[in-house]
Amino acid sequence: MFKPEVESLVPGQAFDRRAFVKTALGSAFAAAVLPVSAQTIKTDFTGLTAGEVTVPSSGFNMPVYRAQPEGKTNLPVILVISEIFGVHEHIADICRRFAKLGYLAVAPELFARQGDPASFGTIQELQANIISKVPDAQVLGDLDALVDWAGKNGGDLNRLGITGFCWGGRITWLYTAHSKRIKAGVAWYGALVGEPTPLKPRNPVDIVNDLHAPVLGLYGGKDTGITQEHVARMKAALAEASNPNAKASKFVVYPEAGHAFNADYRASYVEAAAKDGWQRALAWFKEHKVA
Repeated sequence: MFKPEVESLVPGQAFDRRAFVKTALGSAFAAAVLPVSAQTIKTDFTGLTAGEVTVPSSGFNMPVYRAQPEGKTNLPVILVISEIFGVHEHIADICRRFAKLGYLAVAPELFARQGDPASFGTIQELQANIISKVPDAQVLGDLDALVDWAGKNGGDLNRLGITGFCWGGRITWLYTAHSKRIKAGVAWYGALVGEPTPLKPRNPVDIVNDLHAPVLGLYGGKDTGITQEHVARMKAALAEASNPNAKASKFVVYPEAGHAFNADYRASYVEAAAKDGWQRALAWFKEHKVA
């Protein structure tokens, strides 16, 4: 069983944001999340091919963090969709965790057209300057391009899964309704409901009858943004849908966890929920023939 190592960081140490300037995708933490926690998990590169690649999408060269077992092909593929902070070290580490288990894991920088999410010092600035300007249609198209790339670079698209965190959790639901290639999705605390906008015309609660694969939702009972009322609405929509993939979708709610409970680099981390969620995610992918 793969056990990630814990990065050695000094609790309470003052971090200079300039020391975390991003030099390559996934090589540092986003400015808005500093300082990082002493419990931050660090997965090594032993036996892996890992780092940044470029994937063409609609005339744009999209940066992607890729991790896979060294020298292996015909691998199951996991799309790893980031939080609003983009593909920083935590997301890259998750890719390496999957790669250690035999997957080709790819995390696209889906905000790259709008700017560098790592460069903003606060969540408010990041939301205003980048996240609010990213169209769902752009994201779904970029993921289609990434899937095509993965199939040509060692991936077996008959074993394709997707997982995402926060912002990426919402995208996990949407892309599972968009792509007929997806076999299973795992959404970690992604938004479920919301008012439609020109850039975000539909939300997960609106697309349950379009799901091409079942989704496992991992949510926190103390999440004040994605509330249990939102979860209840999504559960009801799934239960009432005629789509068998909607009916096969499931939720696990961790009563003592809030939002971002898997983010081991933040104070929001809840170890028990994160570890249980990870094992459930792996089992879900295995059950639905991604592994």
